[in-house]
Amino acid sequence: MNTTTVTTPAAATRRPPVSPWAETWRRFRRHRMAVLSLGVLTVLVLAVALGPLFYKVSISDIDFTARLATPSAAHPLGTDDLGQDLLARILYGGRISLAVGLAAMTMAVLVGVLVGAVAGISRGWVDAVLMWVTDLFLSLPQLPLLLLLIYLLRDTLKVAFGPEVGVFLLIVLVIGGFGWMPVARLVRAQFFSLREKEFVEAARALGASTPRTVWRHILPNSLGPVIVAGTIDVAAAILAESTLSFLGLGFPPDIPTWGRILYDAKDYLDIAPHWALFPGLAIFLTVLAINFIGDGLRDALDPRRVD
Repeated sequence: MNTTTVTTPAAATRRPPVSPWAETWRRFRRHRMAVLSLGVLTVLVLAVALGPLFYKVSISDIDFTARLATPSAAHPLGTDDLGQDLLARILYGGRISLAVGLAAMTMAVLVGVLVGAVAGISRGWVDAVLMWVTDLFLSLPQLPLLLLLIYLLRDTLKVAFGPEVGVFLLIVLVIGGFGWMPVARLVRAQFFSLREKEFVEAARALGASTPRTVWRHILPNSLGPVIVAGTIDVAAAILAESTLSFLGLGFPPDIPTWGRILYDAKDYLDIAPHWALFPGLAIFLTVLAINFIGDGLRDALDPRRVD
């Protein structure tokens, strides 16, 4: 007995299920500047991570015969006032600048998510106190306070952890400690919106405890805006570290971060503009790429976007 299968038009046009990550990547690829920025940032990260393995010029080699040399085959980005190779120093300093940005962003996001989640799931005085503290930190003048804390605590941490690690910890703690407030307010607003949704009410009706409801249902659905805010925090942390180093309150002079190289080059702008141009360009491209990536993630993770 022969049987025939009739294919309906709806079944013929039905597409296979797509995972949330695949859908996010599809939306992200529609933002051309974000994709281009992701490629630029990837090249920069690979350059600072793997560049010193191939370009083996030491950051401390001094050659007075090549002082303030312009870019050439021997020194692709030129030299500084001591004849030190700028390419080697920029590659080395990029590791520190990017590490500061990522570490400060991680600290700001963790603290912000914790404070925002507790405030968003609580009612009454707990929420009021946490938001009062958040508003207090938001009202503080950040740059003067950053300078004051670094001036007061720098020597103590240098003695405890060494000059490089101590200053790194101090800058990460100070920048991250003043970057969690926007994340906290964002997470709190997301929790206020999500805790009244049907799937959260269903989880409570099935007997899920408050910590389980937060961990399994509310928090995963609020991470989209947090990821976008995290990319912005990386850019802000890199700019803050560069500002502190430019003001002479960042890493020691023998540790060439991008901001420190700019600080050393400020007195030679008229005779050696390349000294400031290349580290400034590295900061500009990194921050611009991260901001465009955040813009693309915002569009890709927006649940209200229909395309």
